[in-house]
Amino acid sequence: MATRKLYAGAKLRETRQRLALTQKDFAAKLGISLPYLNQMENNNRPVSTTVVLALAQEFGFDVTELSTGDAERLVSDMREALADPVFGAEPPPLADLRLTASNAPALARAFLELHRAYRQTHERLASLDEALGREDARSPASPWDEVRDFFHYCDNYIDAVDRAAERLAEGAGPGGIEALARARLRDMGIGVTEADTSTLRHFDRESRTLALSARVPAETRRFQLLLQLALLTQDNLLEATLDFARFQSDGARAIAKMGLANYFAGAALMPYGAFLRTAQTVRHDLEVLALRFGASIEQVCHRLSTLQRPGAKGIPFFFVRVDQAGTITKRHSATRLQFARFGGACPLWNVHRAFETPGRFLRQLAETPDGVRYISLACDVSKPGGSFGAPVRRFAIALGCEIKHAGDLVYADDLDVTNARAFEPIGISCRICERTECHQRSVPPLERRLQVTPDERGVLPYRVG
Repeated sequence: MATRKLYAGAKLRETRQRLALTQKDFAAKLGISLPYLNQMENNNRPVSTTVVLALAQEFGFDVTELSTGDAERLVSDMREALADPVFGAEPPPLADLRLTASNAPALARAFLELHRAYRQTHERLASLDEALGREDARSPASPWDEVRDFFHYCDNYIDAVDRAAERLAEGAGPGGIEALARARLRDMGIGVTEADTSTLRHFDRESRTLALSARVPAETRRFQLLLQLALLTQDNLLEATLDFARFQSDGARAIAKMGLANYFAGAALMPYGAFLRTAQTVRHDLEVLALRFGASIEQVCHRLSTLQRPGAKGIPFFFVRVDQAGTITKRHSATRLQFARFGGACPLWNVHRAFETPGRFLRQLAETPDGVRYISLACDVSKPGGSFGAPVRRFAIALGCEIKHAGDLVYADDLDVTNARAFEPIGISCRICERTECHQRSVPPLERRLQVTPDERGVLPYRVG
């Protein structure tokens, strides 16, 4: 198989600027000519092996940072945005999108922001009860979208928060992180109780009492305990991180703060170094990891998707959670696989079948239209209300990675990963999926012309040209 050339001009230029070096000085340190560096920074040439080695030796640079993860995400997001009918039936070719993502990532993000604003304005106008009478005609970005994109483009890894949580966990004694958290709260004059209520966590600032629900599993209470500790002891760190993010609205900032507190709780419960070493030792057995760290399967899957610390990266996983309607409620991908920003996931994906087999892990070998192959693990997650008649929330989660990492997963042991026919074809979103013969297609792909023949009907009522 041919080696894929690495075009990372924007990342190379960003590295040089961070080091405060001119092109001439940077080229000299890398041992290459100035014109050659200029060509690489403008993506006219791929980054050579000589430059990759020089970056590592001269600057101690983690060369995995040159990967095209950001560019792949931008391409995926632009393709989905351009599938909007407002752009017509002939969007720019994929090569142009890749060129934009690599050479002008700021322009690509500005385009996505513009399209997001357009969608939100369109939706507001469709809801007259919200649109009429508003003094502010400008539609701000959805707070949820802002926060989602913040974590999305940070690779779901927040270094300062992660390391602070790891330092906290290092101080845990025989009683573990929960005992340490309770002791810290006790030192602050805060009592912790358990209450027979559906409210997961309630902190009364006047009485200095934290009440945790007795109706939920122990791992949920443990997580909520650490989350409250983060809010009370890590406020300066969380606020500094939020200042860096520069959110457009107070709503987005408030949501992101809770997201960062949740991140801290997960990182304290499963500290980076210890969790990564254990995951590698047990070959990413989710049940073993859940027992070792006192966490839920969902918490373990989410944590595995965050192991992207420079110089100590874990397997690049994707992680997603869907509800029974197929709507994605959580999503992150450190792989080339990117999820639809709007709507549900591909119906051929095993995450949807997890609802049919509660209590079981489903495995799937899958191939996306770009030819990349993955192994995907899915299971259902039920969250009972804790009392008779209380509603049960049901989700399905999926965790996966590229097939080249299959040897590091216990779940791949008896799968025939060398058999091309074992891989099921899946896509991202019907509007941008290139598969013309998919029997589960819900809408036509906007990039292709349709042929409708009145005297013939196949699986679909049209043919894709």
